[in-house]
Formats: sequence, structure tokens, C-alpha cells
Amino acid sequence: MIEISGLDKLSRDMDEAQEVLSLLDGELGTVSFNPSEPASIEAAIQQAESMIDDRLAAYSSNPIIGPMIDGLKEQYRNGIIERAAAARLGEEQE
Repeated sequence: MIEISGLDKLSRDMDEAQEVLSLLDGELGTVSFNPSEPASIEAAIQQAESMIDDRLAAYSSNPIIGPMIDGLKEQYRNGIIERAAAARLGEEQE
């Protein structure tokens, strides 16, 4: 008979992943920044990463959630940088 091990852990990891996805349903938070000030942009990025950590740090060791946390941080960082660039372009065109 073949015995498959590790399914209990996988099941727990998947249950945690589902729990985390429900935590992310809705607004994570808001940040504001001055698009003309790099320090303000970086502070907004740090604030967004802190919000993610506050909500998800308890799950960071989960092999499904850990990489997702890093991906979320990257998405928020890119989004803030893109919005700052778009705002600066809009100011230049006026």
C-alpha cells in the first residue's frame, strides 16, 4: 500500500491561504504622498508595506502566503510609483 504524507500540512496551508484571501477582501488602507517629493513617495511605499505586514505577518511562514506577501508589496510599490509619475506628468502638461 502506498502512503502519501504531507497532505495534512498542505490542507492547513490551503486553509490559511483562504483565510488570508478573505482578510484582503476590501480596502487594505490608504496612503497619501506628494508626487514631487521622492521622500514622500518612499514614505508612502513604506506605509503600504507596513499595512500589509500588519495584516498578514502571522501567515508569512506559510509557503503559499509568504510569496504572496512579497508580491503584494511589489504591486503596491509599483502602483505608488506609477501614480506619482502620472501625477508629475499631469503637472508638467498644465
